[in-house]
Amino acid sequence: MDTWKSKKRVVLGITGGIAAYKGPEIVRALVKAGCEVEVVLTGDGERFVSPLVLSTLAGRRTWRREDFLSDEHGWKIPHITLADWADVVVVAPCTAETIANTAQGRGKELLASLLLATRAPVVLFPAMNVNMLANPATADNLETLRERGYTVVEPDSGDLACGYEGKGRLPSPDIILEEMWRALCPDRRLKGKNVLVTAGPTWEFLDPVRFLSNPSTGKMGIAAARSAWYRGASVDLVLGPVSLSNLYGFRVVPVVSAEDMKKAVLSRSDDMDFIVKAAAVGDYRAASFSGEKIKRSGADTLRIDLVQNTDIAAALGKKKKPGQTLIGFAAESHDLLKNAAEKIRKKNLDFIVANDITAENAGFASDTNSVRILGADGSMTEYSGTKEDVAEAIWNTVLGVKQPLTE
Repeated sequence: MDTWKSKKRVVLGITGGIAAYKGPEIVRALVKAGCEVEVVLTGDGERFVSPLVLSTLAGRRTWRREDFLSDEHGWKIPHITLADWADVVVVAPCTAETIANTAQGRGKELLASLLLATRAPVVLFPAMNVNMLANPATADNLETLRERGYTVVEPDSGDLACGYEGKGRLPSPDIILEEMWRALCPDRRLKGKNVLVTAGPTWEFLDPVRFLSNPSTGKMGIAAARSAWYRGASVDLVLGPVSLSNLYGFRVVPVVSAEDMKKAVLSRSDDMDFIVKAAAVGDYRAASFSGEKIKRSGADTLRIDLVQNTDIAAALGKKKKPGQTLIGFAAESHDLLKNAAEKIRKKNLDFIVANDITAENAGFASDTNSVRILGADGSMTEYSGTKEDVAEAIWNTVLGVKQPLTE
């Protein structure tokens, strides 16, 4: 796991909405991610979810309304001790009442006072009836909180518990974790930057049922996109045909062929500050496509003429704007450094990430990778680890971060 994600101290506030029933799922997800979790349950929240269930999953007591200024626990000043202990405060679900109280600076309950006292990042997940969410009072309060530096995550849309349909659903625990990680990421140098990442394979169809492709799963490119998003970037992900599902946070542009990918990339490239070409793009396609399935016809061999696809990275290098950074990938089976260095020069890249696809636990269809990151200035760094770790190392190198992110 990325160093900066390790052993984070999370205060989870659960307020009095029907979505509070998802609280145990959120606690379980946080604990599974290696976080220490303190749960603060509002008085109304207790009517929807059991403190005992939350305590059992978190492995520690659940803080309740009765603990605030109480004879038994008030002397511990929990709204201050928890506020100082937390690396991040997550409120999920966050009701209209909690939003209004927080915007107005009210501190009548433990959670409300904790939110006033903490200096940690605060991530709010509004969840309520669609009309309550759209009410000008709620909208104004949410905008006030955004202006004060709170992260306010837009709720999902769908069927609501009240019988309505529309925006107001609490997102899944996976999304809650992703937004929390983004709020915690210590490097925000990509904030306000536009990043385009390509990932996955391309399919070059020979006939309606057969195509040329490669074993790319898209994991490396998606990890690079996620690392950029954590650091504050707006990310466009041009994605070949893969089966991965956790693509939250990106504008996903699905493509199939190399020609599809070329059009998607070149049409967006002028607006990008960074372009990461991590996709395994097919070098060749059939010279002619057969509209009918190619039959055996009793022949022992079959001849297929192939033509080159456009080299997308080279096309980007020719039109690169001043200040734009191009990062390529080189998956090689031999002469790794020589081939990677030639690609930097020929394609006008700023960096290239080279990996030996014949190495164990690296390259296609692996959760780990071992790479060498070459710069156009002749620099080179080596890194091995999970693909998430390697993605962090790539961005650290590109952005000039000398040490791994640790806070």
